[in-house]
Amino acid sequence: MKRTLTFLLLVILTVQIGLSKDKLPVVKSNSLTVDIKDDNDLRKNAWRIVPTEKLDVYKSSAKRVTFYTDLDSISFKVDPKVGHYDFVIVVNGKDSAMTRIEHIPSYLDKLKDAKAYKRSDKRDVPDFLYLSANDPDLIKVRKELNLDSIAGQGRELSKILNLLHWAHNVVRHDGNSSNPESKNAVDLIKICKTQDRGVNCRMMATMLNECYLSMGIKSRIVTCMPRETKFDDCHVINMVYSTDLNKWIWIDPTFDVYLMGEKGVFLGISEVRERLIHGLPIVMYEGANWNGKKVTPEYYLFNYMAKNLYRMESPVISRYDTETFKPGKEIEYVELLPLDGIEQEPQKSVKTTEGAKMKYITYKTNNPDKFWAKPGKIN
Repeated sequence: MKRTLTFLLLVILTVQIGLSKDKLPVVKSNSLTVDIKDDNDLRKNAWRIVPTEKLDVYKSSAKRVTFYTDLDSISFKVDPKVGHYDFVIVVNGKDSAMTRIEHIPSYLDKLKDAKAYKRSDKRDVPDFLYLSANDPDLIKVRKELNLDSIAGQGRELSKILNLLHWAHNVVRHDGNSSNPESKNAVDLIKICKTQDRGVNCRMMATMLNECYLSMGIKSRIVTCMPRETKFDDCHVINMVYSTDLNKWIWIDPTFDVYLMGEKGVFLGISEVRERLIHGLPIVMYEGANWNGKKVTPEYYLFNYMAKNLYRMESPVISRYDTETFKPGKEIEYVELLPLDGIEQEPQKSVKTTEGAKMKYITYKTNNPDKFWAKPGKIN
């Protein structure tokens, strides 16, 4: 009797699935690859049809999603309240692939949920410090890289931008490269030239950071991270203090980017984050590019950086050779995270490399005033 009931249930379920397929929109194709357009972003061969899958799900945060086969197309105006849209792709007139477009929150939606900080957070974090341009190692950087000539004789802001453009072009970005053992500006450039290689965003920001410090311009590297504690991608840029403007400004050597408001005022990282959350205008340097390929504000700001501005981390001491391995060395970091951050504790964590050769200490804070403190100012 149980076997009979089970069989009947399977038959009913199969019939229901068959009926539901009959009511769904049908797209024809002679190819197993599909082009997909998310809003205005068209990606060739973005999807592979798998008829053997019971339900093939494509997740997107776009407001309109369009599938293009070699014979047909289908487009949906996506309503987050509806959640998903089902259709069938028939391949070569015989194989049916049940397909679903499923809405997921965009990176910008997630960032908007992370707007709340706590300025009353009084937990101890170290004050940020900046190595003087009179340091012998920084003097070496300035002389060997001929930075006075590169920066030019203009005002401070002009020097900041000249050094940005130079750093962007002097080495290429390679996000898949391994980090060299020696992580200072002079050695990084030398290694890239002799080995005909690139470096990742962290090394590019490290290199530019030392150049700014050597010219007497306060700067820090900032690791911009997503909400998740385990991730495959983050981005590292520079926050550079302009005494002319009396503020921090956003500098990204990987993409040759600086950002401004609608009135042409340079923006810092905290301001960009706020403007993204509140939908305020952001103007991106028109020459922004990745290894010579033009980068759009839609991708850079509303996708890539919206993902990576959830939380930020910066070394406490901005100096020469910050992250080069040396036995017994200690490096302190401060992480700024919003109130809905996944891991708020421990507030202070210590990690030691094998054999206790190097120690990494991280302090967490919800107080943006401490993280964005002006040089020399204690909050």
